[in-house]
Amino acid sequence: MFSHIMIGANDIDESKAFYDAILGVIGYKPGFMDPKGRCFYASDSDVFCLSIPINGEPACNGNGSTIGFTVESPEAGDAWHAAGIANGGIDCEEPPGVREGDKMYLAYLRDPAGNKICALCHMV
Repeated sequence: MFSHIMIGANDIDESKAFYDAILGVIGYKPGFMDPKGRCFYASDSDVFCLSIPINGEPACNGNGSTIGFTVESPEAGDAWHAAGIANGGIDCEEPPGVREGDKMYLAYLRDPAGNKICALCHMV
């Protein structure tokens, strides 16, 4: 359904360092910069991008929006969360862990631009 997800960043270098850290612990290579100053993370099936807004206004988070990243295990989610906190992320929502009744592990962060992101592992 999606070709890519692009989010705004106010400081590309700060955001790249943050996403290199959290995506690196779940197997992604560091982001690569294009000539327009945007940062891209790609796999065989998806692309995640960072960009300073082209309208010149500051990047801001979407109220009610969350971008979720799949992790293979709760341990990978804990590492994702720890890497985020160590690289400028802010803890939000409930602490990382398995949600009662939902059979899923979730960990939430706010990135340096305030975007809400999460790591999710479906527990079988």
